[in-house]
Amino acid sequence: MRNGKYTNEDQLKYENSTTTNTSSSTTTTSENHGIWQNFKDSFKPALNNKNINEQDDESLTDLQKINQNTSKTKLRKDLSSRHIQMISLGSSIGTGLFVGTGGALSQGGPGGIMIAWILTASAVFATMQGLGELCVTFPISGGFNVYASRFIEPSVGFAVGWNYFLQFYVLLPLELVAAAITIQYWSSNINSDAFVIIFWFLILIITLLGVRGYGEVEFILSTIKVLAVVGFIILGIVLISGGGPNKQFIGGKYWHNPGPFANGFKGVASNIVTAAFSYGGTELVGLTASEASNARKSLPKAIKQVFWRIILFYFGSLVMISCLVPYDDKRLMGSSSVDLVSSPFTIAIVNGGIKGLPSVINAVILISVLSVGNSSVFACSRTLNSLAEQGMAPKWMGYIDRAGRPLVAIIITNLFGLFALIAANDNAQQAAFDWLLALSGLSTIFTWLTINLSHIRFRSALKFQGRSLNELPYVSQTGIWGSYYGLLLNFLFLIAQFWVALFPLGGKPNAYDFFLSYLGFPVTLAFWIGYKIWKKSFKLYLKSNEIDIDSGRVDIDIDVLQQELAEEKAKLAEKNLLIRFFKFWC
Repeated sequence: MRNGKYTNEDQLKYENSTTTNTSSSTTTTSENHGIWQNFKDSFKPALNNKNINEQDDESLTDLQKINQNTSKTKLRKDLSSRHIQMISLGSSIGTGLFVGTGGALSQGGPGGIMIAWILTASAVFATMQGLGELCVTFPISGGFNVYASRFIEPSVGFAVGWNYFLQFYVLLPLELVAAAITIQYWSSNINSDAFVIIFWFLILIITLLGVRGYGEVEFILSTIKVLAVVGFIILGIVLISGGGPNKQFIGGKYWHNPGPFANGFKGVASNIVTAAFSYGGTELVGLTASEASNARKSLPKAIKQVFWRIILFYFGSLVMISCLVPYDDKRLMGSSSVDLVSSPFTIAIVNGGIKGLPSVINAVILISVLSVGNSSVFACSRTLNSLAEQGMAPKWMGYIDRAGRPLVAIIITNLFGLFALIAANDNAQQAAFDWLLALSGLSTIFTWLTINLSHIRFRSALKFQGRSLNELPYVSQTGIWGSYYGLLLNFLFLIAQFWVALFPLGGKPNAYDFFLSYLGFPVTLAFWIGYKIWKKSFKLYLKSNEIDIDSGRVDIDIDVLQQELAEEKAKLAEKNLLIRFFKFWC
């Protein structure tokens, strides 16, 4: 302590002593009790080790509470770099790729699907760079929905947070239904409800293992999916070249007949939201920041590598699909999020005359939907926990146990997964899921849009308060202009979706189709207005001088940070051009 004030050294000593005391307590407990008792004790509330500089809640404004509470989360930092990369990657390789691309191909054609995915990819790249800068600088609980609260305005964080929660809340039962239907590929006599229960129980166990156990399981499942996609790309090249059982050279004939575009510009526009849904999940790295063991080292690598891997897997797969499956194939017409028979991957292999492999593809789809269902519990529970920490959800929903699990949020999410039991009734299933998905249908675009805006507002506050980019542990490679680009593209995506919702493909304007496609907008707007009325605060945005750019910061010691960055740059400068290029982008 110097001049009556706590310094970074004092804080470090305090945290170390707290950690030591906690470890000693845990060791003593382990010696005095058996494994079963320790297991039961893990569900007790996490020990409340208060920060020495922490203020009482009564003396803080709502915004100050948000900044303070999310900066001192009790979530355990057990995720390594490989866990973070695979969680983000695994949540993106699922039904959006294996099934959703079938409907997109039938609506937009091969040219339409490539344009939509490339355009969306550029927006994702810019958005992920801005998110990387924010989550490396602020590895706090809740990630992007908290950034919206502290850099834009709390009502925006409230609206985006609850909308994002709804997106993954509905996704869990949807994925359980998809898994049960995939099982029926091998036998139509299988009871769907029985397998829904089996898969639900499996996901429940995984999510209760703790964040490290979840990370290990997700790493394995995602590795299988990645290998399957790579294998499909290699097989696709062989089939296109005429190396399949049919010995028929395919080349780009389907680009000529039936043609590159199915429904012109409207077909491309309709594919954009499907593409956004497919890429949805890349932003999950923002939620893992608070549980990363070394945020400054692992998050930048995850931000850069995950995107390029997705680009490789998605575009490699899309090129194969567009060459192997004509967009007017009748099997594509029934494409939906739970109709796995219409997967273009399966159709491509069947068209190539290969027997047996469709079963392998369906097995991979089964693993994929379970993996995405698993990730949805992670996303839901962390988002709900963050909302509770921000005072935007009941406080009891933010309960964290001694194992570092947001226990109540995990249970709430898993319980709704049992909604999948309506799988036995096909009609009820389709109507219920369609409208539940519609509630958060634009959630991914809203999330990306606010990430870009949060990054812009953060940079504005940094400049206004006379702070330098040199104090940031990671700087966006696309800079603030990348965030402006991402903001513009996501805004255009909303306009394109409005147009397609109002004038649907192959139909006339009608309220049913419009709200099915665009219900997410009025729902998000209602959340935003509702929070304003609740808090009786009608401020549209935070001014630059009102933005807190210090709470929850990592590597506060600027001199040490600059020394580390300088050493890393010096080591990299000694490498050859190829390695420097790889390190910059990967």
